[in-house]
Amino acid sequence: MDVYARLEELKIKLPEPPPRGGIYKPVTRCGNMLYVSGQGPTEKGVPLVSGKLGAERTIEEGQHAARLCVLNALSLLHQYLGDLNKIKSTVKLLAFVASAPGFNKQPLVINGGSQLLVDIFGEDRGMGARSAIGTNELPNDISVEIEFIFEI
Repeated sequence: MDVYARLEELKIKLPEPPPRGGIYKPVTRCGNMLYVSGQGPTEKGVPLVSGKLGAERTIEEGQHAARLCVLNALSLLHQYLGDLNKIKSTVKLLAFVASAPGFNKQPLVINGGSQLLVDIFGEDRGMGARSAIGTNELPNDISVEIEFIFEI
């Protein structure tokens, strides 16, 4: 399956790659693995979804934030690789959800990003291992941050 044809079919346009927010590489390659630094629900570095899940944000808003994180990661990978079809598999997502006290539905929030990867790459290539962790704060008050490992 061609990734770009699938994106078009889903009516998804990759955003501009997000600017770096510090001193790090957005994508690092080690052998046949690509490590994508943590991505937030931003556009051109500006947070689009902020606040804590279970207080200011609903699960559905958190799922939207997780999808934006995935799109930012794919944008960086497209810039780095030149062709998303080189991705063999999603290896792992490490996801953080800014959570109000008592909120414990982090896996439901991150399902938004995981489902998008499956929708784009298919189950074999798009579904990997995953952790969904609640935290009290994330940079710039973003609601979700996800880092990724992909195999090429």
